[in-house]
Amino acid sequence: MIIFLFSQTALIIYVPTFKSDKSIDYDALRVLIEYLICNDCDYLVVLGTTAETPTLSKDERQDIKDFVRKQVAGRVPLIVGHGGNNTMELVEELKTGDFEGFSAILSVVPYYNKPSQEGIYQHYKAIAEASPLPVILYNVPGRTGVNMSADTTLRLAYAFENIIGVKEASGNITQMDDIIKNKPSRFDVISGDDGVTFPLLTLGAVGVISVIGNAFPREFSKMVRLGLNGEYENARAIHHKFTELFSLLFVDGNPAGVKCALHHMGFIENELRLPLVPTRIATNEKIHSVLKSLRG
Repeated sequence: MIIFLFSQTALIIYVPTFKSDKSIDYDALRVLIEYLICNDCDYLVVLGTTAETPTLSKDERQDIKDFVRKQVAGRVPLIVGHGGNNTMELVEELKTGDFEGFSAILSVVPYYNKPSQEGIYQHYKAIAEASPLPVILYNVPGRTGVNMSADTTLRLAYAFENIIGVKEASGNITQMDDIIKNKPSRFDVISGDDGVTFPLLTLGAVGVISVIGNAFPREFSKMVRLGLNGEYENARAIHHKFTELFSLLFVDGNPAGVKCALHHMGFIENELRLPLVPTRIATNEKIHSVLKSLRG
């Protein structure tokens, strides 16, 4: 039987952190990992969307997995991103790849080729049958170009015991609520959008895989725990504290916004790999101003 280990707050490890020459800054990554673990995150996600994973080579992705495993040393569970739009290739990597030390995979809906709902189902069926680890679905139509419907999500949840949850970032509260209302008890819904995490918690979501949590892990984790405990007034106060930053971090795209914030907080250099670029000066200044107000 698959047991879902990942309730509460997941914080995407914000990798890779780059130096000015665009090489991976492992010293900064080490500091960021320690910051997240010491500030109440429950698990870490490696090689997700915020990690600029499409800009990494195969060797770099493996090096990051090795580095994170060694640095974390079993202190919190690790989830690894493993998604794409070539199902056969993903299946082969699941059969032959190195997943030691990871507790689950996070697999995004296939992007660009825009499969039908049946195509999405068959894609995840192949992944579930090949995966050595539990699978968390990831629905983010703003990036993939196709929405995985509630019906498809529920069909997968009931068909495969090792599909244990979904990171939902569709922005459609009605769709998310439909999944929460009709899912099997062993299947969890995780917010994939910081701005709707609080309302989703009131509906029955179990936590968040967060962007803003990279900068404010303790505060955002506290909001999630308060929400899960039914302390909605206190959770709502934290939610409202960050509403301006929720929007600002995405004005010039993710992860440009949160990288800007982490740079101002002294964690990383403000470097991205093309085709991504840093935030505009105006956005940078607004983020800096909001950070100053949040940090007193």
